[in-house]
Amino acid sequence: MDEVKLVVAHSERATLRVGDVFLKVDADQARLAVEVEAMALAPVPTPEVLWHKPPVLAIAAVQGTALGHLGEPSTASPAAWAAAGATVRKLHDAPLPPRTGRAGRGVDELAAELEVECEWLVTNGVLPADLVTRNRDVAEAALRPWAPVFTHGDLQVDHVFVKGDGITGIIDWSEAGQGDALFDLAILTLGHPERLGDVVAGYGADVDLDVIRAWWSMRSLLNVRWLVEHGFDPFAPGCEVDVLRSRL
Repeated sequence: MDEVKLVVAHSERATLRVGDVFLKVDADQARLAVEVEAMALAPVPTPEVLWHKPPVLAIAAVQGTALGHLGEPSTASPAAWAAAGATVRKLHDAPLPPRTGRAGRGVDELAAELEVECEWLVTNGVLPADLVTRNRDVAEAALRPWAPVFTHGDLQVDHVFVKGDGITGIIDWSEAGQGDALFDLAILTLGHPERLGDVVAGYGADVDLDVIRAWWSMRSLLNVRWLVEHGFDPFAPGCEVDVLRSRL
């Protein structure tokens, strides 16, 4: 009999694996609905939806292995990273989905959230003030007008699966919707700056690398508190705090 493996769990959601089936349990039923809708619309490889009975979504496992993991060197080939860039470009060129996603927050909303999180990091002694200030200055380059595209919204490197040099699937679409294209490219390469050139080459369009780097700082500053409060370690080698330190 297949074992039940706990993939990830926190107060908002949990994912279990039983053989080749993943069961996602989410307190926010609307988030699961977004995921199902996005996978149906996305013109890129996605997991097969086996069934959806709120608050549970059952999906089939994707073949291959993750492109990489935050905090670890990626063993995937440059061609695989370029293929990831090309796949993201195909998504961004698709017709817009009906919803605004995580990557679609407005400039004013992001600026306000950045101010709150930076103040929390310094006031609570989580990070040194100079580290926060430097990254906040860098992050502000992401606060600019952008044209909406179909974004994944949480395109972490371990959400992209490869086999050889090809992309077999992209998972975890609960944050998908209209958003900033460079947000997706930044999240994909967060903690893997040496792979940015391969991704951009596969993406095949002129992109502002300074804005991608700004999103690295923005994402890390905004995520540290959430990670700490949900039992994750942003101070682990190669993770969010190291990303922030690399900007000094």
